[in-house]
Amino acid sequence: MCAARVYDSSGTAADDARPEPLRICLWSGPRCFSTALLYAFAQRRDTRALDEPLYGHYLRVSGSPHPGRDVVLAAMEQDGRRVVEEVILGPVDRPVLFCKQMAHHLRDLDWGFLRHTANVLLIRDPRQLLPSLARRLARPALADTGLAVQTRLLATLEEWGQAPPVLDARELLLDPEAVLRTLCGRLGLAFDPAMLSWPPGPKACDGVWAPYWYDGVHRSRGFEPYRERTSPLPEALAPVLAECAPHYERLRALAITAAPRPDAAPAGAPG
Repeated sequence: MCAARVYDSSGTAADDARPEPLRICLWSGPRCFSTALLYAFAQRRDTRALDEPLYGHYLRVSGSPHPGRDVVLAAMEQDGRRVVEEVILGPVDRPVLFCKQMAHHLRDLDWGFLRHTANVLLIRDPRQLLPSLARRLARPALADTGLAVQTRLLATLEEWGQAPPVLDARELLLDPEAVLRTLCGRLGLAFDPAMLSWPPGPKACDGVWAPYWYDGVHRSRGFEPYRERTSPLPEALAPVLAECAPHYERLRALAITAAPRPDAAPAGAPG
């Protein structure tokens, strides 16, 4: 596991040393505001931000009919082991590498490389997530949400002595600065206020699938205020909600909160 080092926002280590880069993997599910987090970290001068480097691998091994599938497969390296070795653990031109990842993209991969990354889990209440996901995937299943993989990830990382920070999209949107300050502290990074805003439109770090998924976030200039969905959950999504709920609740109990919550266990720093 790479040791966390304190950097200022220019990318200089506190003691001017040149340590092993801090490699952060954000393990999310779709429609969890993970792209907003990608954009937040991309604003840091010390950070190289990458968008879902394992997506091509996942589409190849899963056969999932995602929007823009052929475009993604044509543009990306499809050998997940090569992506791990050459991209996630490969040379980095900045002190910090931030990889936005989908948890279910770990399919058919050896998870051993996660011993060498700082791992963060991002979740969203499935009652809010599933209606959004259903607008992109006709019949979303538990596997499409990433939640089951995330609880397995949590258990595996804890066995290895890590205590990965957990972010809940609701808490993040309620108070982006407070949650990001806490997250940065646990990663050994100085908080950079630049993380709170970005220009609208496509970004250099976008994956080629952006036209199919990022219409909303491309209109944003920062984290949008939290809005609770009040419409009833479509009846067709009730079975998958029942499958998602225990995974979400397990992870939610560890989430960094916008304000202290007495029923939440503290989330620790990566091991």
